Amino acid sequence: MGLYRNSSGTGGWAVSVPEESIETYTTEQPNLVSENIDSMDALGIVRVMNQEDRKVALAVGEVLPQIASLIEDIVASFKSGGRLIYIGAGTSGRLGVLDASECPPTFGTPPEMVQGLIAGGKEALTRSIENAEDREEDGVRDLQGIGFCEKDVLVGITASGQAPYVLAALSYARDLGSVTGAISCNRNSKTFQVAKHKIYLDVGPEIIAGSTRLKAGTAQKMVLNMLTTASMILLGKVYKNLMIDLTPVNRKLVERSYRLIQRVTGCSRETAQAAFEASGKRPKTAIVMVSTGLDRVEAELLLQRSEGNVRKAIALGKGSGHKAF
Repeated sequence: MGLYRNSSGTGGWAVSVPEESIETYTTEQPNLVSENIDSMDALGIVRVMNQEDRKVALAVGEVLPQIASLIEDIVASFKSGGRLIYIGAGTSGRLGVLDASECPPTFGTPPEMVQGLIAGGKEALTRSIENAEDREEDGVRDLQGIGFCEKDVLVGITASGQAPYVLAALSYARDLGSVTGAISCNRNSKTFQVAKHKIYLDVGPEIIAGSTRLKAGTAQKMVLNMLTTASMILLGKVYKNLMIDLTPVNRKLVERSYRLIQRVTGCSRETAQAAFEASGKRPKTAIVMVSTGLDRVEAELLLQRSEGNVRKAIALGKGSGHKAF
């Protein structure tokens, strides 16, 4: 497998991939459990679905070391100014966009820090563009469009592991020297031939053959949850199990911020509100301020010294003798 200059006149890139019969894909195999699902009633159908879905968490559990290894590289990339980029087609691409879009409100990250790219662009988020995954040159072009560089991490998401759009992008990223990861539900995924981190989710055949929006999609989403959540925890964006780096963009999140400050510090609601305003509406900073008695500038300096880790910042600031709150 290799990346080559497309000779079609488009000036793009393509990836050479050996042909493989779709019948060999794990995701295309018949599922004997659901063989007669068309003759079942509603309860029978959902029982089969629930039975099959139980395999998903077990499949993810089998590859936790591989997931953790990818997370370590993602965190290192973030610390060096890099980004996490998901790329996929169809359901897989939509899941990447979904996970990326949840990071700013949940962890207070800039939108560009975690991004999702999908074959066919924004239009493909709401309707199927089936041939988009076959456009190798688009995978590279989309990476170039966001200024993808060697500091970034690229994670290719494809249930079958064969999408040319994803394969070309992974080859391009690898050749730049970037960290690459591949998530697939097909043991013979071609993405595994390219990516450094190989995450094979053995969920077995779907209850409707080839409908990878089902178990495959659920398993992929579970892995994406782990990649971003664990990375953000390791970056200090969670204190204990609390979402302290949220962006309070509406009244609900402002109220949540007050409760977070109260819960962590044990202060009154009035003190929490005052600290929230004094911190520039940053719950994380407010928590350090109330916990240490320092003002905003001093609290933010502690957070910088602690690389954003609230637990470490509070430990450093305890006993300062100053009392802003």
